[in-house]
Amino acid sequence: MARNEGLEALLTDDLVAVRGLSQKAMFGGVAWLLNGNLLCGARHDGMLVRLGKNKDDWALAIAGIAPMISQGRRMNGWVRVGAVVYGDDALRRRLIKAALEFNRSLPGK
Repeated sequence: MARNEGLEALLTDDLVAVRGLSQKAMFGGVAWLLNGNLLCGARHDGMLVRLGKNKDDWALAIAGIAPMISQGRRMNGWVRVGAVVYGDDALRRRLIKAALEFNRSLPGK
């Protein structure tokens, strides 16, 4: 599966100053983990962002953002972000900020 190196570079730049962050090959692309918890990912078909259960309504109201579906099941609290949205620096950073806020509330692994 082809990777999205442009999106990977954007996310790497946006997350460079975050402490406790690691990268791992996942989902056919690259995932970023904060203290061992999944934060976001870059795949060939878009960006994945973990906003937290019942904290994704605001994001889903934005055109170009959809619920993440895995094996036919909606993953509550995860969204899939299309290129028009993740290409908008302000929107991408807003999503990352929300993901960081949620993930910082979780115990580390």
